[in-house]
Amino acid sequence: MKIQHIFFDLDNTLWDHRRNAYLTLKEIFNKEKVSDRYPLGFEEFHTEYFTINERLWEQIRDGEIDKDYLRKHRFYDSFLFFGIDDFELAQTFENNFLDEILNHNDLVEGAFEILEYLSNKKYKLHILSNGFKEVTYKKCELSGIKNYFQTITSADEINIRKPHPEVYDYALKKAGATTEESMMIGDDWIADVEGGKACGLDVVFLDVFNDNFEADGVKTIKKLKELETLL
Repeated sequence: MKIQHIFFDLDNTLWDHRRNAYLTLKEIFNKEKVSDRYPLGFEEFHTEYFTINERLWEQIRDGEIDKDYLRKHRFYDSFLFFGIDDFELAQTFENNFLDEILNHNDLVEGAFEILEYLSNKKYKLHILSNGFKEVTYKKCELSGIKNYFQTITSADEINIRKPHPEVYDYALKKAGATTEESMMIGDDWIADVEGGKACGLDVVFLDVFNDNFEADGVKTIKKLKELETLL
């Protein structure tokens, strides 16, 4: 059956989370005068935070921890790595981060262009994100891409995250789509590619970080514009 519905992951597939988070954290770091209080520079803090946050999101994806655990630990553990046991400072970062990141809405290169291209070709577009419900919709709205999508689904809505089939089934029903006519595009090999493939969707891996994963039946692109050759 011909593809009619295209599901996009959001963070680092369309919305440039890595850049937007970097800019947000730098502002909070400077505003809280962290380097005046502790012998710690922003770049080294950010490097460690990035590693810890990625690991925690993998644990959320795999069902090992919940959202509350991540929000309690991602900044606290990052400061603790440098011997800074300051839970209040960590919570200040956490409390400001989700709101202030919405001040930065850079998109992945080619995002607007590919959404326009696919819309003009009459594909029905959707978002399926593992991100927090309270910011997923706002990211789409504030970055100017919301109107391209017929549905915007956060895994928070049912508290089950990709790659689990339940969230794919939920998103498909919400979109009024079948697996045979649907495609999943994302940058997370396990959540987006393995999860989508296991549910019977056609899948495209956006390998923006040069992970170079491969599997039968999986199309790989490095830039969003390459979708024009596939669709």
